Amino acid sequence: MSFLSVSDVSMAFRIKGNGSFVALDSVSMDVANNEFVCLIGHSGCGKSTLLNLIAGLLLPTAGAISCDGKEVRGPGPDRAMVFQSHALLPWMTCFENVHLAVKQVFSALSAAQMKDKVEEALRLVHLDHAMHKYPYEISGGMKQRVGIARALAAAPQVLLLDEPFGALDALTRASLQDELVRIVESIRSTVVMVTHDIDEAILLSDRIVMMTNGPAAKIGDVLRIDLPRPRDRVALATNPQYAAHREYLLKFLYQKQRA
Repeated sequence: MSFLSVSDVSMAFRIKGNGSFVALDSVSMDVANNEFVCLIGHSGCGKSTLLNLIAGLLLPTAGAISCDGKEVRGPGPDRAMVFQSHALLPWMTCFENVHLAVKQVFSALSAAQMKDKVEEALRLVHLDHAMHKYPYEISGGMKQRVGIARALAAAPQVLLLDEPFGALDALTRASLQDELVRIVESIRSTVVMVTHDIDEAILLSDRIVMMTNGPAAKIGDVLRIDLPRPRDRVALATNPQYAAHREYLLKFLYQKQRA
């Protein structure tokens, strides 16, 4: 039985007048416990819409989503989301931003126990040295790591990532990808991630779900990444299976979708 299930989900948005825009049409997918799945596709294919539906930020027009056997009817502590922007509150320190999530989810804990959870999450992303700094005092990559720490501090069953590294430079993005690999290996979380980056998807995921072009986007294909873990980006550069996966994705995205 799948841990996260998306069953025949469609999403239509009302537009001015009497019409509607169909973003997703009868999308179904299953995600196993501890599995890392990437959603990939061109802009406008409904990747972020699907992630928002799993998060409970949107409710589907049709179909159903369940997590650990419970229907998703809104946001909940079992699912935590990291957005494209770090979304940190600028008047709070890194510690306080993470503490905000801990306080919401673990309100029954003592102040000392909450402090331990916050510090543990910041240590996990190697930011314990910057916990008392404000967002304007740290780099873009560090801000995004605080966002990841805030999500992890809530101890979610499913971690949802919406292109968290998309706005970063190539070197910072590569560094954070490696950090994410390390974190996921250590906590064995179930992850669903939206990305435009083919190499990022192959490096991180167990399966890559390819979306057709919108409107009324569907799942066009699914590719299982059978490369052994832990993965090293330098070693993958000369791996023939990596090259084959990359070619398969490129053909889907730039030949089949164009056709």
